[in-house]
Amino acid sequence: MKSIKEFFKKPDPKELVRKWQSELRSQGRGIDRQIREIQREEKKVEKSIKECAKRNDVASAKLLAKELVRSRRAVTRLATNKAQLNSVSMKLGENLAMVKSVGHLEKSTEVMKAVNDLIKIPEMNQTMREMSKEMMKAGMIEEMVSDSIDSAIDEDGLEEETDAEVDKVLAEVAGEYIAAMPGTQTAKQAAMDKQQQAEAKAAADAQQDAEFQELQARLNAVRM
Repeated sequence: MKSIKEFFKKPDPKELVRKWQSELRSQGRGIDRQIREIQREEKKVEKSIKECAKRNDVASAKLLAKELVRSRRAVTRLATNKAQLNSVSMKLGENLAMVKSVGHLEKSTEVMKAVNDLIKIPEMNQTMREMSKEMMKAGMIEEMVSDSIDSAIDEDGLEEETDAEVDKVLAEVAGEYIAAMPGTQTAKQAAMDKQQQAEAKAAADAQQDAEFQELQARLNAVRM
């Protein structure tokens, strides 16, 4: 039977850090799976965009391009989340290295801030809440972090897709068909370029005619 002293004994810092790092790696693997799933869907969307472009279906191609813009933003956000997980894991390792000299896990404002950020991510909310409680008990982060946890608001953070982003995706995915599609920025630019070329040619022809008329007038003056 465990004594009272053993019951209230603080967990070994090494065991705690290993446990936290294991949980962080698990979350990271989950993110990798999400990214792979999104990217598989992106391939399907890209194929559909090409098919729409081939049959000159501008409206459908643009809708699909918007979807692709959103999914790419999601992948970027997930990659950022994984980078934050790796950062926390690295900071935990650095803190653990100091245990030999100080005998305990030291407070870390960097870890506290990173954990706060990760708590706001819906997919990680529960895991990071539990981890933050354990970190507070271990004295690694301030208790004030609990206020930030309770007031955390889930925000999608995605902005509206701009026409420039959509046209960029269209040009990237189905560039060989886009130039001929009416209503796209690429088509508009091609029309503008054609108009500018025609205007430039007309101006050059007018200047050449004026020069010819001037030369003809000089020749006529010499003959007189």
